[in-house]
Amino acid sequence: MAGSIVVGYTATDAGADAAALGARLARSLGAALHLVIVLPNEGTRSPIVPPERAYEEHIKAQGKRWLADALAALPQDLTRSGHVRFAESFAEGLIAAGEEFGARLIVVGAAGGGLFGRHRLGSVASELLHSSTIPVALAPAGVAQADDHVLPRVTVAVGKRPGAEVLLDEAVALAADSGTDLRLVSLVPFDVPPGLDTGAIRIVGDAHASDVLAAAAEILPDGRTAVVEEAPGDSVEDAVAGLSWLPGEIVLVGSSRLAQPRRLFLGSTAAKMLHELPVPMIVVPRTRAEAGDR
Repeated sequence: MAGSIVVGYTATDAGADAAALGARLARSLGAALHLVIVLPNEGTRSPIVPPERAYEEHIKAQGKRWLADALAALPQDLTRSGHVRFAESFAEGLIAAGEEFGARLIVVGAAGGGLFGRHRLGSVASELLHSSTIPVALAPAGVAQADDHVLPRVTVAVGKRPGAEVLLDEAVALAADSGTDLRLVSLVPFDVPPGLDTGAIRIVGDAHASDVLAAAAEILPDGRTAVVEEAPGDSVEDAVAGLSWLPGEIVLVGSSRLAQPRRLFLGSTAAKMLHELPVPMIVVPRTRAEAGDR
């Protein structure tokens, strides 16, 4: 299924990064792209701002101008549109838009002040990562300046915690639909109980990697390949820093086991990965939302 890509857009560098990543994903997946600006509704405005219809129309018109400029800057071969929505919060408006458009992903940019090519979570991304029913893609700072128009590879970080099967299925689907190969990175060494013998950890990790590779190969379409790559290190940060990354690739991680069913919750492992990742990250809910159950 192609689905659609919803981008949380703002007229900032972070908004441009989110739009650029959204365009890359939409082109690679053959999906429609929706840029969405979320504006505060009457209930969230400051008391000093009159809740008048004229004011709402004014800020809506400004939002449409920002969207028109952003859409004009995107590749013209994409199926794309812009939308202004009013909501109690930016994240709430994006989730509603994602459900309205049947989004496969919601894309947001990094918070201001972050290092080029790195992630920095802002309030919108944090709220999405603790409430969304839809996978969330995080664009590191500077994506808009890169010349990466398609996905060269999909990487998925898999462990043994609840939701691993859903995560693998999502990664395989993204690789298949974008016509790219799949790289599996095992997080088993960081999922095992502390104090376990190093040799035992390696045996468990190797067995898990073999099982996951076999599962991925079984459901990947003909012509696509999956490989397992070890990421040795004493910590998640060391492991991620030691991996090589292709320009433009993405990495998928699962939501924390603390998440409510069909909701996201950014776990400690994913949060640690963000500190070292130079590529976009997609966080996937650990259980699927059934039709009509979002």
